[in-house]
Amino acid sequence: MNKSIGPLVIGLLIVLVVLSMSTYTVDQRQNALVFQLGEVVSVKTKPGLYFKLPLVQNVRYFDTRILTLDSTDPERFITSEKKNVLVDSFIKWRVIDARQFYVSVGGDETRAAIRLNQTVNDGLRAEFGRRTINEVVSGRRDEIMRTIQAKADQDARKIGVQVIDVRIKRVDLPETVSENVYRRMEAERKQVANELRSTGAAEAEKIKADADKQKDVIVAEAYRDAQRVKGDGDAKAAAIYSASFGKNPEFYAFYRSMQAYRESFKDKSDVMVLDPSADFFKYMKNPRAGGQ
Repeated sequence: MNKSIGPLVIGLLIVLVVLSMSTYTVDQRQNALVFQLGEVVSVKTKPGLYFKLPLVQNVRYFDTRILTLDSTDPERFITSEKKNVLVDSFIKWRVIDARQFYVSVGGDETRAAIRLNQTVNDGLRAEFGRRTINEVVSGRRDEIMRTIQAKADQDARKIGVQVIDVRIKRVDLPETVSENVYRRMEAERKQVANELRSTGAAEAEKIKADADKQKDVIVAEAYRDAQRVKGDGDAKAAAIYSASFGKNPEFYAFYRSMQAYRESFKDKSDVMVLDPSADFFKYMKNPRAGGQ
C-alpha cells in the first residue's frame, strides 16, 4: 500500500509542476509576449489565464499604464527674436503595441524615454524658433503643445508607444534677459502712468474751469435777483411812506423824528453840537409839538 502511494504522489507533483509551467496570467495593466526559441509567437492584450508549452515557450510582460517622463533640468531654446528661454516640460506616454515596442527598443522603457525626450525637444526647438517670447509665454502655448504632441505621437507609434500629452510646465527667461524685459515693462508702465496723469490733470482743469464758470453765472444771477427783490421792496416801502405821509403828515414827521433820534443816540461815544432850541428837539420838548 505504501509502495503504491509514493509513485502516485511523485506523479501528482510532476503534474503540478508541469501545469504551473504551462500556465500564466495577464493582468489588466499588462500586455504579454510569448516567445518560442527567442521568437515572438503570440501577443496577449486581454487579461486572463493562458497556456504555454513548458520549457519551450517563455513569457515577458510589458506595463501598459500611463507613464510620465519629466525633464530633470530645463532645456534652453531660442525664439524667433533670438532670445534664449528655459523650458520645463513633461510627457505622458504608454505602450500600445508590445510586439513593436520589443522589436524597436528591446522592451526597454529607458531607451523609449530617451527617444521620446529627443523627439519632443526637437519639436519644441522648431516651434519656439518660429515664435516670439510673448507667444511662447502666454499667447500661443496651447497651440504649441498640441502641435508637439501630434508630432511626437506620430513618431512614437513607430516604436509601439502612444504619446498622450505633452505639457510645458514653465517658461523662464535667463537672468540677463529677464532684467532687460522687466526694465522695458517698467518703462512702458511708467509711460502709460504719465499719460494717464496728464489726461487726468487736463480733465481736472477742464472740470474746475467749468465749475468756476457755473459759479460766476449762479452768483451773477443771484445778485440780479436780489437786486430786483430789493428794488421791489424799496419801491413798496416808498409807496407806503408816501401814502402814510399823504394821510397824516404830522404822524409821518413824528415817525421820522423818532427814527432820527434812534440813529443819532445809538452810540454813546457820538457827540452832537446843536442849539437846544433847534427843530431837531421839538418832539423831545413837547410830543404834541406837531399838533401845535
